[in-house]
Parts: sequence; C-alpha cells; structure tokens
Amino acid sequence: MARFYVALDQILEGEIVITGPDVSHIRNVLRMKAGDRLTACDGQGRDYICEITALEREEIRARELFCSETASELPVRLVLFQGLPKKDKMELIIQKAVELGAAEIVPVMMKRCVAKLEDSKKEEKKRERWQRIAESAAKQSGRGIIPFIRPAMAYAQALEYAKALDMLLIPYENQEGIRTAKEAFQKAAKSASAGILIGPEGGFEPSEIEDGKKAGAEIISLGKRILRTETAGLAAVSMLMYEIEWEREQENNGSISG
Repeated sequence: MARFYVALDQILEGEIVITGPDVSHIRNVLRMKAGDRLTACDGQGRDYICEITALEREEIRARELFCSETASELPVRLVLFQGLPKKDKMELIIQKAVELGAAEIVPVMMKRCVAKLEDSKKEEKKRERWQRIAESAAKQSGRGIIPFIRPAMAYAQALEYAKALDMLLIPYENQEGIRTAKEAFQKAAKSASAGILIGPEGGFEPSEIEDGKKAGAEIISLGKRILRTETAGLAAVSMLMYEIEWEREQENNGSISG
C-alpha cells in the first residue's frame, strides 16, 4: 500500500489531507482514484489507513478507516554518532542507518576527521539535504518516524549528549574480544536507548577512546578486520538491530505462550 508522511495539522477529525509534491505523485504517477486506499504516517509512529475521497489540484483528501502504531519501529531508541566522513559517504551512511532502524544520526567532528564543517550556511544546507535523504529512506523502508539528523557536534559535546542514553558503544579497531561485544549488544537490546559512536576515516585518537571510557562508554570490537568508517557504523547498527529484533521476538513468544 502506498505510504505518505503528513504533518499533524493535516490530520483532521476522521480525515487526512495530503498536500505538496505527493499530490502529483498520487495523481500522475500512481494514478490513484477515489476509493483507493493509502497509508498516511504522522512521522511519530502512527499509521492511518485511509480511503481517498477527493483528488483536487492541490490536495488529496482521504477518509480515515483506522489508526495503529507502526509495527516497523524498534523498541530501543538507537542513535548513531558518526565521525564526519569526507565527500558523500555521509549520505550513504544516513540512508542505510535509517533503513536499519536508527532513530537519530549525529555527525561528530573528531581530531582525525578529514572533512570539515566551517561555514554555518553550507553546513545547514548540507544538513537539510541529509534530512531529505533520511525522510526518503524512512518512506522506502516503511518507518513510522522520520529520523532526525542533528547539527554536527564536537566529540566532547557528543559524549555529553550520549549521557542521556542508557548505553553508548564505541567500536575500536584496537579492542579485542568479540564475546564482550556480543554481550554489550545483548545488554543494549534490553535498554530503552542506546548509542553507537563511530570514528572517522583516520580512526580514533587514543585520547578520544580514554575520554569515551571516562564518559561511561563501552569499548567493543567488531572483529579482526579493519572496517571503513561507512562500513563500521552500518555493521554495528545491523548487529544491534538483530539483537533488538531477537529480544522482541522472544518477549512476544513468551507472552503468547504465557
């Protein structure tokens, strides 16, 4: 079923009003008509199954049939802190992290970052593009929320921000013990919120790892291979997503059997 995001003020009593570029997509690309059904999502985890009642030039009106919580969202709020990479790698990271279930992505300026964000206007323009990529990925993957791309933070700011989360995991190439990593992912899967902090192309400075430890982060290994920054984040998010989904399935099976 076709899926569209709407703002809260587009959700009226018993009716959804769709405006903007989606109107042309519904009319001219999907060629939908009155009586067809679509899903409108409020971007905050609720889906509205609707039936189109009117297709006008600048808006589509649809009658709400029923509303439900989006089933695709992870029960753990997952935040990816990504050491700012060069060129367009951040676009790929955002797209895939959103597909995998990240609720928020924070670009982080670190000592070995090759890329720099020094012009505030250029930074905001880039962040707006990243936000559009996040929305497109959320729509494609059936997400119930549109993950937020935060303005870039300094490393110390990111560690301070992460203190509000239940756990912060930092994959580090010099860390050993994959069993410890598995245990950390399993623990994070049972929490309400968790963060993963990934270093940039040049990796972490040893002092940054020490600062992470002091901030309460768990330093983990992702295996014996050195991963690129765009690979490490997606690998870690995938591992945590699996543990979260597994934990949820076990809880659901337990409640059913009980």
